[in-house]
Amino acid sequence: MNFHNPIDENRMLQTRRHFFGTMAKGIGGLALGSLIGKDFLSADSSPKLANGLTDLAPKAKRIIYLFQSGGPSPQDLFDHKPYLQKHNGEDLRDHIEMTQRVTGMTANQASFPIAGTHYNFDRYGQSGAEISELLPYTAQIADDICIVRNMYTEAINHDPAVTFFQTGSQIAGRPSMGAWLSYGLGTSNKDLPNFVAMVSRGSGRPNCQPLYDRLWGSGFLPTEHAGVKFMSIGDPVLYLRDPKGMSKQARRKMLDHVAHLNQNKLDEFGDPEIYARIQQYELAYRMQTSVPELSDISDEPKHVLEMYGPDVTQRGSYAYNCLMARRLAERGVQFTQLYHMGWDQHFTLPKQLPGQCRDTDQASAALVKDLKQRGMLDDTLVVWGGEFGRTSYSQGKLTKTTYGRDHHPRCFPIWMAGGGVKPGITHGQTDKLGYNIVDPDGNPVIGDKHHYSKHAVHVHDLQATMMHLMGVDHEKLTFKFQGRNFRLTDVHGHVVNEILA
Repeated sequence: MNFHNPIDENRMLQTRRHFFGTMAKGIGGLALGSLIGKDFLSADSSPKLANGLTDLAPKAKRIIYLFQSGGPSPQDLFDHKPYLQKHNGEDLRDHIEMTQRVTGMTANQASFPIAGTHYNFDRYGQSGAEISELLPYTAQIADDICIVRNMYTEAINHDPAVTFFQTGSQIAGRPSMGAWLSYGLGTSNKDLPNFVAMVSRGSGRPNCQPLYDRLWGSGFLPTEHAGVKFMSIGDPVLYLRDPKGMSKQARRKMLDHVAHLNQNKLDEFGDPEIYARIQQYELAYRMQTSVPELSDISDEPKHVLEMYGPDVTQRGSYAYNCLMARRLAERGVQFTQLYHMGWDQHFTLPKQLPGQCRDTDQASAALVKDLKQRGMLDDTLVVWGGEFGRTSYSQGKLTKTTYGRDHHPRCFPIWMAGGGVKPGITHGQTDKLGYNIVDPDGNPVIGDKHHYSKHAVHVHDLQATMMHLMGVDHEKLTFKFQGRNFRLTDVHGHVVNEILA
C-alpha cells in the first residue's frame, strides 16, 4: 500500500509565481530577478487589478442589484396586455401555438385559460412608460428608469434560474457577478467588504423558494471575493464582536500572531487561500469599527427615512436594506446585492401580489431618488428584476376573483437606472399575448435556448452590459480553472448598446 504525505503533495502543486518567488530568495535568483523583474518574483498571491483587461471608460462605479426572487408577473406590473382582458377565460392554445416548455405544475392541465390582469395601467412621465397601479412610487421615477421588456432566460425552475442570473450558469458552484467584479477591479474601500448581500422576506409568499449563500459566493475564485452577508437579526455581520473578556489590545495581538503564522505557511506553500485568510482576518477587525457606524441610521434625516417608507427602521426589511445599500454605496462598496423573496404567485395572485409590491415599490423608488438627490445616480447602476416571467394563462382554476401564473422564461421585464443607462425609455416588446419577444414587425425572435438577436436580451447579454458599464470587457475577465478559462458570460453575451446613454 502506498501512503501519500499531503504536505509533500501540496509542495508539488505550488504555483509558478510561488516557485519563482522562492527561487528569488537564493543566490541564483538574484541574477534571475534582474532579468525578469521584481513584480514577477513576488510571492504575494493577491489578484492583480484588471487594468489591462479593457480600454473602456467606466460609466458606473458601483452596482446595486435589487433581485426580486420568485419571478414578478409582467402582465400585472410592467407589460400591459389589453388583449388578455378582451379574451379572458379563453384557451390560450386557440390564440397561439404553445411551443414553450412548461413546468410539471401545469403540463397536465386540461385547459390553459387566458388570465387578464385585475389591475389598471397608466402612462407616466414624459416617457409615457406603462406601469401598473400596484407600483405608484415606481411610476414617479418613470423618467429615471429604463424598462427592458425583452429579457429571456433558458431556465424554467427557480433555483437554476436564480443561479443563472447570479453566476452565468444554471449549475451551482460558479463565481457570482459580485465576486467576478471584486476579482477584476479590486476594492476602493479597505474598511468594508467589496461585495455585500442582504436578504428580505416578502409578504406575498414569505416561505417560498429558499436562497442559498452560494448565490453570492466566490466559486473557484479566491474566497476573499465572496459576498459578505449582512444579517437581519443580531450583529449585522457574524462574529463582529470580541468575545467577552477580550480587550481590543488582546484581539490585535492575537491577530498579529495568527497573521505571522499564516504568512509563514504562505511563504512555504504559496497557497492563495492562505493569503485570502490573512486578508479576511484583517477586514473583520476593521469592520468592528466600520459596520456599527454604517448600520447606525440615527443620523438619517426624518424626511429621508419617510421617503423609504414605514418599514425602513425595521432591520431585515426590504426598505431597511435599500437604505443600507445607499449607505454602502456612499462608503465605496462596489457591489450590493439585495434579494427579496416571495414573488412566486402560482395561485391567488390578487391576494399575494399587492403585498409584494407594497414591500418593494416605495423603497425601490426612494433608492433611485435618494441617489439622484445626492449626485450619485449618474455613477451608480441600479437593477431591478427577477429570474423569469409568468404565464398569460392561469395555473389552476380561473375565476372572477382569482388566478395564478406559472413560470414563463421566454419574455419578461426588468428595469435599470443610472450608471450610464438611458433614462426614460422602454426597450423591446412582446406580442399581444405576452408569450414571445417580437421584433418591430411583430415577428417572434427567439426560442427557449440562447439565440442572439438585437431585439432580445439574454441573461448573458444583461451581465455583459452590466460589466461594460463598470468598465470591464466581459470576454477578457477570465480565470483558469481545471484547464479551462472561465468567465461570467461563458461563451455568450453581447452588450446591449441600445440602452446605453
